[in-house]
Amino acid sequence: MSLALRPLPRCDAGLTPALLVVAVPALLALPLTSDGAGPADVFSGLVVVYCVIRLLLERRRPLSPAAAVILGLPVVGLALATMGAFSSQAGLTGLGRYLQTFVLVPAAVLLLLRDRTGFRLVAWACVGLGLCQGALGVHQFVTRTGASYQGENIRAVGTFGSHDVMGMATAVSLGLVCAVGIALGRVSVRQRAAAAACASLLLLPLALSFSRGAWIATFLTCAVQLVLTGWRRALKVAAAAVAASVILVGGFGVGSVLLQQRIGSIAQVADAPDQSVVDRYTLWASATEIWRQHPLTGVGLKGFPEYRDGHATLALSSGSETEGAGAAYQRQPLLSPHNMYLLVLSEQGLIGLLALAGSWLAVLVCGVRRLVRVRDRGPGLDCGLIACGLLVWLLTDFMYGDIGGPSTVLIAVAMGLGAWWALTADTRADAPLSTVPERAEEALAR
Repeated sequence: MSLALRPLPRCDAGLTPALLVVAVPALLALPLTSDGAGPADVFSGLVVVYCVIRLLLERRRPLSPAAAVILGLPVVGLALATMGAFSSQAGLTGLGRYLQTFVLVPAAVLLLLRDRTGFRLVAWACVGLGLCQGALGVHQFVTRTGASYQGENIRAVGTFGSHDVMGMATAVSLGLVCAVGIALGRVSVRQRAAAAACASLLLLPLALSFSRGAWIATFLTCAVQLVLTGWRRALKVAAAAVAASVILVGGFGVGSVLLQQRIGSIAQVADAPDQSVVDRYTLWASATEIWRQHPLTGVGLKGFPEYRDGHATLALSSGSETEGAGAAYQRQPLLSPHNMYLLVLSEQGLIGLLALAGSWLAVLVCGVRRLVRVRDRGPGLDCGLIACGLLVWLLTDFMYGDIGGPSTVLIAVAMGLGAWWALTADTRADAPLSTVPERAEEALAR
């Protein structure tokens, strides 16, 4: 009877906040019912509120001075861009999205994760989300119930639908990066084998997403993760990955013709590029021209669509065509340059880009420095590979895409994982951890 009155083991108290973070990617596996804020977005806001209340009750300093400066740096450019927005409603809407993605949710993740066990739980949740979305995407390709691609409903989009074709690609890519980090880390053999199997399974839905930006970012990120663990190991794993790809695409013929065409289009930018490539480069040129006329503070948040046509050439189409995955045919207006850096540059100017990209770069540099310190003998190699990998993937993918849609909250969680590894105190993140069963035995013994 006395055991029932004792407090819960310390491990349960440490894992409870982490489970709140785990719920965010878990909610992204649910079917979306609208184009607005989904359950994951709403819950991420509740997580931020819970974090604030917890800090007030515990009466402790929320962030170290360095972490506060790095995470708070984007607020400078955002404040100026909000004041310069063409309407107060648009400015406040954009401000809320940016703060959620790059300040509030990452800070909440950093504060709620107490140790590497919680970090790994969130990483495995991202892997699980990628597997769920990827399985649905493969089913869409096989049954021809996906989004429209070259006249056929074969594009894997998961639950995100044809209006957000990058959603599933983002979820699968980030899950694959987490799985590769775990497989290359110093964890149990069972975890490494499971992670390697998950990474192999995620390759197929990533290919069937037909997302060139996600392919490039994932390939580069996995290469960086492998190199950080040693050249010999990198070559062995790269050879195995190439063999698996040859068997998957060449042996079984999984979308081989379409994949070859899509891969070939990556380098086909001057010699008869497709309309999507033409639109992208036209939008990039338009964003650059907007910035040149408003170099310091940009045109304000959500201002790119208002100034786009005045700086775009006639090569820009009226919108992108979407169809399939349960949605009727419609044309979606091109409201962003599909390049995060150019979007920030045009709407927030040079001040906003230096503040936002400076924050990202500072987190990446701190994360890589810590990874180098623990690479040989220190604890948490898998956490470092995951965190740095997520940051590399995001910073690479931002050259081909930007924020928007339900998958944006997953980007915020990934930023939070990177910030946790890079900005938490060494004594907190690298302290030796006992397993959950060991802690439970100690509690029972007392």
